[in-house]
Amino acid sequence: MQIIQPLEIEVKFYVTDISALRDRILAAGAVSAGRIFENNIRFEDINQSLIKKNCLLRLRQDTGAKLTFKSTPPPEDNQFKIRRELEVGVSDFSAMYSILESLGFHKEQTYQKWRESFVINGTHLCIDEMPYGNFLEIEGEKENIRAWAHQLGLQWEKRILPSYLKIFSIIKEKQHLVFSDLTFDNFKHIAVDFTEYLPLIEAGE
Repeated sequence: MQIIQPLEIEVKFYVTDISALRDRILAAGAVSAGRIFENNIRFEDINQSLIKKNCLLRLRQDTGAKLTFKSTPPPEDNQFKIRRELEVGVSDFSAMYSILESLGFHKEQTYQKWRESFVINGTHLCIDEMPYGNFLEIEGEKENIRAWAHQLGLQWEKRILPSYLKIFSIIKEKQHLVFSDLTFDNFKHIAVDFTEYLPLIEAGE
């Protein structure tokens, strides 16, 4: 039996005014699914095999729990961030954590965010508050992502394709941070002028 792995297609934009953006999204007819806190744990094996293959194994806890595996499909797309994604709901977060450890994986990194999700015609728009800045993530079909970016007055060349963890690794290197977990507590006393990082992560034309 051949298993078809769904594709996750998305882009991000850096946001300076969440309230104004939220008003534009609601005015366009999108419906809020609520704002929730996410705690994510990235797992690895002893050989760091997952990150070497550009894969992600994640256990997430918000209002429930989900186990997610992501990998990058060939060929690379320079217009959108595209990954193969397999995700399943988990009834017991702690039990799943123990299963992963029993299989030889360990907690490599924790990362957190506040997310408010909006859905309209199959497209997901998420306002993400990260410890180092705020973003809009648009996920769906390619043509719909472009259309929503245009409708919300966002410049396509300013789209961001790297993951939140990749962005964190850039900030960590530039600011000589010694911690590995992307949490609000770790950034409590750290000032990040995110505008200085935009030239490093915006996709351009």
